[in-house]
Amino acid sequence: MKVAVLAEFYPSRSDAVLGIWAHRQALAARDAGAEVRVLVLHRLIPPRASLADGPRRALEQWRTLARQPRLEVRDGLQVSYVPYVSPPRARFYPAWGSWAAPPLALALRRLRHSFPFDLIHAHNAVPAGDAARRAHLGKPLVISVHGGDVLYVAPRYARGPAVLRRTMSRASLVLANSHEIARLSQALGARQTAVVHLGTDLPPPRGGVRLAGPPSLVTVSHLVARKRHADVLRALAVLAERHPTLRYVIVGDGPERVPLEGLAERLGVAERVEFRGQLEPAAALEQARRCTLFVMPSTEEAFGVAYIEAMAGCLPAIGCRGEPGPDEISAAGAGLVLVPPGDIERLSQRIDELLSDPDRLRETGRWARATVERNFTWERCGETTLAAYERALR
Repeated sequence: MKVAVLAEFYPSRSDAVLGIWAHRQALAARDAGAEVRVLVLHRLIPPRASLADGPRRALEQWRTLARQPRLEVRDGLQVSYVPYVSPPRARFYPAWGSWAAPPLALALRRLRHSFPFDLIHAHNAVPAGDAARRAHLGKPLVISVHGGDVLYVAPRYARGPAVLRRTMSRASLVLANSHEIARLSQALGARQTAVVHLGTDLPPPRGGVRLAGPPSLVTVSHLVARKRHADVLRALAVLAERHPTLRYVIVGDGPERVPLEGLAERLGVAERVEFRGQLEPAAALEQARRCTLFVMPSTEEAFGVAYIEAMAGCLPAIGCRGEPGPDEISAAGAGLVLVPPGDIERLSQRIDELLSDPDRLRETGRWARATVERNFTWERCGETTLAAYERALR
């Protein structure tokens, strides 16, 4: 079986973290038996936010984008970067597929000569799935919906629902990362759906949660408001008396960094907060697994690979109840503790309960690892992805 994987978010020379999950799923499908080639929609226009840093910074970003090689080999996978331009995201994101479709169609036709693929697997309906639909290749189209389509594009753009309906109704199969995302995809036109969870590597067992030294909380994510790092900072302040040595490690970067630094100062916890910035995936995992407790009370969380990556290292995790991903991970087994969104008191209580009871902390860490071993490995992801491809080709 030959598969052309298509993605907007994918690692590149300028950003080794962006879309790493799409790369890992492509590797998992290959390891499960599929032949895979990857095409990346490579937008040549820097994000508008770069203009805030001045024209020199914007020019540097444009040069970085322009210098991206059109062909790379990543972990043995051939990856082609397909350049295109499009208008600003803030107003026109649902239409980006129409801008990417002409160069994508040319790239797919060239690929087909050397690699006669059987189907196209697009990550996200907008813009990748829409661009593939418009390319008119006559091959089955599988679309992975990771949450952004149904939680962001549909409610925030007037044209979003119509574009999603046209695209998902044309897909042979829509893959969702949780059952709730599958339900929302069906409401937006998906005819057939299947749930395929992303995975993580299993590090060697380390004998449980690290208890030596001061306790530490950790979050690994992009610094945006919906990840709710501010809630953890407030919980850290609440717990200052009971856990005076407790630290909070934040791995990632983004637009919320400056506001979060200011909040930490105002709460009087700045000296106990470490902003590590964006790290390479392996370094981010290593940093997280040195800590005591993973805490990410985020909302609009379709799945949450960061939870299972932490849990695989015997790290208990805390997420929000009522979110598609955390609810599904929690239903699969123990190790992820859920709290109501925005409830600082409950969040503080759950952190305190785990940190105050070393035996419970160790046991929850062991449960977390077992949950991931049973349900969320890359091997399992590869197997279910391959089964989905076979279903789409029937």
